[in-house]
Amino acid sequence: HQALIELEQEGGIAKRTERYRANHRTLVDGMRRLGFRTLLPDAYQGHFITSFYSPEDPKYDFKIFYDLLKKKGFVIYPGKVSKASAFRIGNIGDVYPADMERLVKAIGESMFWKS
Repeated sequence: HQALIELEQEGGIAKRTERYRANHRTLVDGMRRLGFRTLLPDAYQGHFITSFYSPEDPKYDFKIFYDLLKKKGFVIYPGKVSKASAFRIGNIGDVYPADMERLVKAIGESMFWKS
């Protein structure tokens, strides 16, 4: 019942969908600026969750990356949905474009393999 109240307060499904799409776009644009590539081409990518290829640098370690982001208050997920080396980031929930900007900043600060 509470979820339906919050959906109505936000302006309905269309408004929530706009927010999720804005979250996705903010995330993808920021990640691409950092050098990350999306697993799926834009034409096939949904806006609920976004998968990115893992860096090919031999110094990259998902667990270290995960832990650094978790310390900054963000959780990412391993890319278990394909055989590609990837990780996933959710774009839905009580999350807004400003949160995605903070996440991209935290990711930039956590790119230990670039140092």
